[in-house]
Amino acid sequence: MDDSAASGSGNFNPYGGKTVEECEDMIRKSLKTPTVKFLKENLEKSGCVIGENFIKAIKCDKAISGGYVRGKGIIVCSNHMNLQDEVNQVVIHELIHAYDDCRAANLDWTNCAHHACSEIRAGHLSGDCHYKRELLRGFMKLRGHEQECVRRRVMLSMAANPYCSQTASKEAMDAVWDVCYNDTKPFDRAP
Repeated sequence: MDDSAASGSGNFNPYGGKTVEECEDMIRKSLKTPTVKFLKENLEKSGCVIGENFIKAIKCDKAISGGYVRGKGIIVCSNHMNLQDEVNQVVIHELIHAYDDCRAANLDWTNCAHHACSEIRAGHLSGDCHYKRELLRGFMKLRGHEQECVRRRVMLSMAANPYCSQTASKEAMDAVWDVCYNDTKPFDRAP
């Protein structure tokens, strides 16, 4: 990850996945969903134009499901996707990173607190930690699962940032947790 990279979603699929072409079709379907449309509209309202190739499918070598890179856009790892819902989740998660990058002129992905904040927001607002997804991942705790999940997934994503050690990532996450977890923009409340 270079200093312009924001995030790599750590929800990788060990079961083979789709071809790039199949994943591109799934991305097109994702672009028609209400949450993705809403996020795209808010990105554009914030002054960030999303071009035709802003979200693209690629075959990934790393064990990630996707990522956002400033100035380049969003990638979805076709070989780690099997279901439309997985593609939708990656697109939503990464669009939240793009929105954060757009609205915060001074966002620095090498700053552990900045990165942690965007990961907290993306984990909380994207539905990554919905209890049904957690059950499918093998996490059976029902009470308090959402915040634990967000914390776990923030640490997974932060592990890919060479500027943030595990200790620095945890300290940054803890320091910004309340402000970032409660920041639901562009949504009125957490979806």
